[in-house]
Amino acid sequence: MSTYLSGFSLGLSLILAIGSQNAFVLKQGLKNQHVFIVCLICAVSDALLISFGVAGFGAIVEKFPQIEQIARFGGALFLAVYSILSFRSAFTENHALETHVQTKGSLLKVVSVCLAFTWLNPHVYLDTVVLLGSISTQYQPNEMQFAIGAITASFVFFFSLGVGARFLSPLFSRPKSWKILEFIVGVMMATIAISLLI
Repeated sequence: MSTYLSGFSLGLSLILAIGSQNAFVLKQGLKNQHVFIVCLICAVSDALLISFGVAGFGAIVEKFPQIEQIARFGGALFLAVYSILSFRSAFTENHALETHVQTKGSLLKVVSVCLAFTWLNPHVYLDTVVLLGSISTQYQPNEMQFAIGAITASFVFFFSLGVGARFLSPLFSRPKSWKILEFIVGVMMATIAISLLI
C-alpha cells in the first residue's frame, strides 16, 4: 500500500505543476466544452506513458543494476530542481488564466489540440517515462503498484480538474491561488527528493 501511495503522491505532484496541458483542461472545464473526452485523453495518455516507463526501466535495471543508483540520485536531483522552479514561480511570477467564454469548438478540433498538448510536450515524457520510470526501480518487485498509483493520480487529477473547474473558476481567477498551488507542488517534490536520498 505504501508503494501505491508513493506512486500516487509523486504522480500527483508532477502533474500538478502548471503547464499548457493543465491550463487547457481547466479552460475546457470552465467553458464546459467536451470535458469528458479531454480528461480521458489526458489520463489514458499518461497511463500508457507511465506503463511504458516502468516496464522499460525495470527491464533495463535487471541487465544493468548500477542504473538503479544513478536513477535514485538523478531522480532526486530532478525533483529538487523542479521544486526550486515551483518555489520561484510561486514567489516571482504572476499566473494569468484567461477564462472568457468562446464559441464552442468542434470535437475534432478540441481532441486535436488536446493530443498536441499531451504528446508534443517534452515535459510529459520527462515526467512519465523518464522520471516515474526510473524512480519505480526503487520499489522492485512492486514497481507495478507504484505505476498503478501514478496512473490513478492522473485519472483523479484530470477528471477533478475538468469536472470541478466550474467550481474553481472564482478561486483561480486570482493569481494568488496559482502561487499557493505552486508552493504546495514545491513542498511535495522537495519531500520526495529528500526521501530518495535517505
